[in-house]
Amino acid sequence: MSVKDTIETGHHAATQRSIMVSVCVNLILSIAQIILGVVARSQALLSDGVHSLSDLISDFVVLVAGQQSRKGPDDDHPFGHRRFENAASFFLGLLLLAVGAGMLWTAVVKFRHPEAIPRVHVAALWVALAALVAKEVLFRYMLAVAKRVRSSMLAANAWHARSDAASSLVAAVGIVGSLLGYPILDPVAALIVGVMVTRMGWQFAWGALNDLMDRAADEDEVAAIRETLAAMPGIVGFHDLRTRKMGDMIVVDVHLEVNAGLSLVEAHDISTAVQRELVEKHPVLNVMAHIDPVCEPTLEEVSINRRELALRLSS
Repeated sequence: MSVKDTIETGHHAATQRSIMVSVCVNLILSIAQIILGVVARSQALLSDGVHSLSDLISDFVVLVAGQQSRKGPDDDHPFGHRRFENAASFFLGLLLLAVGAGMLWTAVVKFRHPEAIPRVHVAALWVALAALVAKEVLFRYMLAVAKRVRSSMLAANAWHARSDAASSLVAAVGIVGSLLGYPILDPVAALIVGVMVTRMGWQFAWGALNDLMDRAADEDEVAAIRETLAAMPGIVGFHDLRTRKMGDMIVVDVHLEVNAGLSLVEAHDISTAVQRELVEKHPVLNVMAHIDPVCEPTLEEVSINRRELALRLSS
């Protein structure tokens, strides 16, 4: 097993652990919030519980997507199944949009009959505060793992947990208002939570849709790839560098300019060295390199390039 395979296996294990932690937390919270929301007659807490339940569903989506994306290439998917992660992120965005829309509709119905809004029980406040702390801790843990393994899908799930923490805060404020004699604040809090969830869902869905449409890698990653190419021996220059996302990996297309005096075998060796360097140094899945012969070099330039290339290939 290569060093890169070992690292990827470790990252997958860390991702699976973080998801299972999230499943346990969201399962406990959703049950507690929905039951207490009904018993304590708090729409804000009930909405927050439904949000936690959507987190639980998204955890299972991420779990399945993580397994599927690790499948290797086959006849129908020659580049592998990495985009399963992009599709999962898109589904999570749509899920958040649906949950947010449901919350908004329920809150609007309450506003139409404000006299029917009941006073909430103080137990709802304690559950909302406990959920706030649990979700914020879960967010920080999952985001740290997502940054370490460079997983946009896990990051989306982490921010889903952060939106839950924010909604728990709003729910707690609404419950406090209701306890102080302003029951209208409970559906107001539920309305704000619905807006937050809907906005988060739109951002995730739109970002994932762009990735599915071959969005380029971010500017910092492209700049790092350019630096690696510029430092490669045997290359006079390069142009038409293009990147596209494949899950959390990158597919690179580039035209490499090499001295016209090199043999076909030497030009091929340069291309192989470039591919190996990019795959080892960056989250690159595949490199499509086109060789462009340029100006006739001097004998000294050819000799220097050959020595540097031989050293690079032997290392």
